[in-house]
Amino acid sequence: MTDFAAVHISQPSRRTKPGLMAYLDLYRQRRALAAMDETQLLDLGLTRDDAIREANRAIWDAPQNWYR
Repeated sequence: MTDFAAVHISQPSRRTKPGLMAYLDLYRQRRALAAMDETQLLDLGLTRDDAIREANRAIWDAPQNWYR
């Protein structure tokens, strides 16, 4: 019988750069952020300007924690 209890799901990935799917997901998230209304943005603690600024970032401008 295989023991799955030894697997640590919370271990960080050993990859140093995000893959293509991660960048596409980031693009979709930024588009969704730009489409949110004021109430949704307020729930996140963001202003419309914050959301637009984030949505307009280049696709390769990924969060720094992706590279650690």
